[in-house]
Amino acid sequence: MRIDLNCDMGESFGAWTMGQDEAVLPFVTSANVACGFHAGDPRVMLATVRAGVRHGVRVGAHVSLPDLQGFGRREMKVTPDEAHAFTLYQLGALDGVARACGVKLAHVKPHGALYNMAARDAALSSAIAAAVAAFDRALVLFGLAGGALVAAGRAAGLRVAEEAFADRSYEPDGQLTPRGIPGAVLSDPAAAAAQAVALATRGEVVARGGGLLRLRADTICVHGDRPDAAAFARALREALSTAGLRVEAP
Repeated sequence: MRIDLNCDMGESFGAWTMGQDEAVLPFVTSANVACGFHAGDPRVMLATVRAGVRHGVRVGAHVSLPDLQGFGRREMKVTPDEAHAFTLYQLGALDGVARACGVKLAHVKPHGALYNMAARDAALSSAIAAAVAAFDRALVLFGLAGGALVAAGRAAGLRVAEEAFADRSYEPDGQLTPRGIPGAVLSDPAAAAAQAVALATRGEVVARGGGLLRLRADTICVHGDRPDAAAFARALREALSTAGLRVEAP
């Protein structure tokens, strides 16, 4: 058995710093780099890609709604055509940085509100998948396990990685619990590690309310904006390895 550990990175901006990217990178296998729409700037993008290269981590684009002030976590009314265009725009920006660093982008993962919207909206997810396919069919599309974006990626002929979350609560329908609801984010590293192992080895997670969900997990997200991000990433990596999983990029 194998599993990928991915982390959202490069989310600093100007004089503002977020995350523990350098400390987290030794424990993950895929880095989702912000492309300037919800976070990041050209200098941060370049530094993050260079750090990923140093650590031998696969670099991918973390595309978002154009919402820098709201960190991409506020839903916006966008048309499929708009989503297609801004996905291409962000891919092009990060791809240029990656090529200058001697690497190619490996994957694409939407961020925040765009991620959740695409997980349930077929038209939006198809537009994002079409943009990825038009840009580079070798890119792996990351999406919520069982969601509409995964289905759209497969329909577009892309390789997909169904994503699960170690430190997020799930609703009975397989969607992530909204962050405003108490308990949506698991703060206990031991509980999160146990959830990650159950997802990676058995494909199951206990939903909010107690029901058991069956989910495929090709990659597990490590949130880099946690205050204990580095220790959390280390604990997840150790728990997965102890469970007999090979941790590697898809």
